[in-house]
Amino acid sequence: MPQFLQLQSFHESKGSLTVLEDNIPFAIKRVFYIYNVDYAVRGNHRHHKTIQAAICIKGSCRISNDNGNSVEHFLLDHPEKCLILYPEDYHWMYDFSEDAILLVLASELYDPKDYIYEPYRAMDSL
Repeated sequence: MPQFLQLQSFHESKGSLTVLEDNIPFAIKRVFYIYNVDYAVRGNHRHHKTIQAAICIKGSCRISNDNGNSVEHFLLDHPEKCLILYPEDYHWMYDFSEDAILLVLASELYDPKDYIYEPYRAMDSL
């Protein structure tokens, strides 16, 4: 089941600083970010091993998740919000704002064999 984390931030007149240290519940092995998304839906997969942390560091996007038992919908609209996605979480990202930058931290290096593209149920039933 996905979980939201509130990231620790420090705010002052010179700007804000958000910390990603002890609050991410896995060792980070891969970092990537998604941006310049049109109206496309991204993701549409789950994993065998990989845990991910998704943070929309600019703009906003939505992430929906199906863990085989229930479907949940999340709005990432602030750089202090972090959504942890576990391997069983079949997820898809959509409704990106024009300026959105979605940062993703992953527990594993990229391995195409780790991806499962088959949803738990028909996507049009969600």
